[in-house]
Amino acid sequence: MIIKSLALNAFRNIDNINIAFGKGLNIIYGDNAQGKTNILESIYVAATTKSHKNSKDKEMITIGRDESHVRVIFSKNGLDRKVDLHLKKSKSKSMAIDGIPVHKSTDVFGIAQLILFSPEDLSMIKDGPAERRRFIDMELSQIERIYLYNLSKYNKILVQRNNLLKQISYDTGLSETLDVWDEQLVSTGLEIIKSRRKFISELNEIIKPIHSKLSGGKEELDIEYNPNVIEEDFKNKLKSGRNSDIYQKTTLTGPQRDDITFYINKNDVRKYGSQGQQRSTALSLKLSEIELFKKKTGDNPILLLDDVLSELDRNRQNYLIDSIGDIQTIITCTGLEEFVENKKADGRIYKINSGKIDY
Repeated sequence: MIIKSLALNAFRNIDNINIAFGKGLNIIYGDNAQGKTNILESIYVAATTKSHKNSKDKEMITIGRDESHVRVIFSKNGLDRKVDLHLKKSKSKSMAIDGIPVHKSTDVFGIAQLILFSPEDLSMIKDGPAERRRFIDMELSQIERIYLYNLSKYNKILVQRNNLLKQISYDTGLSETLDVWDEQLVSTGLEIIKSRRKFISELNEIIKPIHSKLSGGKEELDIEYNPNVIEEDFKNKLKSGRNSDIYQKTTLTGPQRDDITFYINKNDVRKYGSQGQQRSTALSLKLSEIELFKKKTGDNPILLLDDVLSELDRNRQNYLIDSIGDIQTIITCTGLEEFVENKKADGRIYKINSGKIDY
């Protein structure tokens, strides 16, 4: 899987650019606030229909403009797929694949598989559980379309149930209708829990040797899945917690409250790990994602590295670059670090200034 080209119009600070990417290493460098991250964000949006920064569509449109266009050509096994996104300030985005309009984000999601590594990922280990759930959901949704379907369905049911919980405070008679939503929530939620449990198990097998090598054999890394409720208890706990749900007007039981924990040598990295260990854990996690993508899809993902090199020491920088192999990688950085120049081989280099690319 590679990205062949990117065309942007009125996307954040970028007025109009067209970039043809090489199959190997692509380096985009420039000072801060020139548009490097915006380029990676646009690629991420084209592949997932969402911003990795959780930005709204209107926030990605250039100030003073009413709409923005993102056009990307992805290629897999010689087959090109063109994704067009039309972002609008006052309306929902419109999307097209190979020139044919589509109306659901799930139609676009999965055409391209990519892994984004940004400075925010370095803090994911110590941040709240929402970021770790988001990590699981994004990776699993790209690997398994059935997971994306189940997750979308579950979230819709959850919204309906939460809306009903709010209405019950005004009309207690509506509580009898909760049984219908509970049945659907449990049925779909069990599939999500099952997929997440399997995903973490498979990721564990891959991450152990990677982190061991990164730490010089000194550390053993484990990931533990912490479901909010186990499969066999879901239905009963949802029912027994109904009064609390009604009181708090939200659903307190289910995979929407799951988490994962990282352990180095049996110690919780979030609580007891040094900053270096937390960054090594994040790096090991991203490298493990690459291997899992290869295993599951039989193909390489696209790797996006958003200014993470400056956040890693020289040893971790070299380990990351050496691990890329033949994966198409787009790196943003503020300067052409010597070790990158020495390893660029057939890579392409682009300089960005005020939203414009110099070739």
